[in-house]
Amino acid sequence: MSLPSVVLKARGPHTASVIFIHGLGDSGHGWASVAQMLARTQPHVKFILPHAPEQPVTLNGGFRMPSWYDIKSLDRIASNEDEAGMNASMMKINELIKSEIDSGIPANRIVLGGFSQGGAMTLFTGLQSEYRFGGLVVLSGYLPIRDRIMARSTDASKSVPIFQAHGTADEVVLYQYGEMTSKELERCKYNVDFRSYNHMGHSTCEDELLHLQMFLKKSIPEKIAETTN
Repeated sequence: MSLPSVVLKARGPHTASVIFIHGLGDSGHGWASVAQMLARTQPHVKFILPHAPEQPVTLNGGFRMPSWYDIKSLDRIASNEDEAGMNASMMKINELIKSEIDSGIPANRIVLGGFSQGGAMTLFTGLQSEYRFGGLVVLSGYLPIRDRIMARSTDASKSVPIFQAHGTADEVVLYQYGEMTSKELERCKYNVDFRSYNHMGHSTCEDELLHLQMFLKKSIPEKIAETTN
């Protein structure tokens, strides 16, 4: 069964898609207004905002909430991570990706992105994918299972541009995790555009969304470049 999602259809001819993955406890509806704002200048883009299934989350005392995988602690992100949960969510996200490709949108016209836990899922999925996406977007996120993920990264993922953004005052996913993620990706020769936003907490801001808009325009432009044989 495919993930239920908020879908904003392209306002013009559909030639590109953005799949954006929300954070812990949220839903696709939480990012609908951002997608609507981005869509104003990108009429060729379809926005897909999936909803995570509800499951118990250890971090919140076992309370059930929308979550892509269980989180034990945010103080020790690299320890005892729920890799099985990540794999299960990756399979569902890959179904969305395949559906877009089957509908005629090539992988290099698809941008996968997410916020916080959704940003971690973006990297977990994108770095292991057989597809060369148009781009990856990681907002206030982090690199999951970082002691193992790079060993599984695909050749296709190495040429995918990555937009990563983080607030210096993030009290949930600390800024240092964003910095560590960026440095590890760069060490492994990924093309990362890492942006920092002073005084921004675990949220977004106007400047970040402007930079995201610019990244999308560059990665999946409305006018597709013609190739010559």
